[in-house]
Amino acid sequence: MKKNMGSTDRIIRLFAAAVIAVLYLAGTLTGTLAIILLILAGIFVLTSFVSFCPLYAPFGIKTCKINEAK
Repeated sequence: MKKNMGSTDRIIRLFAAAVIAVLYLAGTLTGTLAIILLILAGIFVLTSFVSFCPLYAPFGIKTCKINEAK
């Protein structure tokens, strides 16, 4: 897996996951929506740590800086 996520993208995903976790722990999110959002938050955290988003690959999206050899 080649890195396809930049620092800004990773920070935004971690922040979104933290917000979802806080809303769940505060009791604002409940039921099926809470479960779906917690799964999404887990995916955000996982993809942030590995710097690879599988949904970016088929579309050729890269938010990281690429060092090109000359």
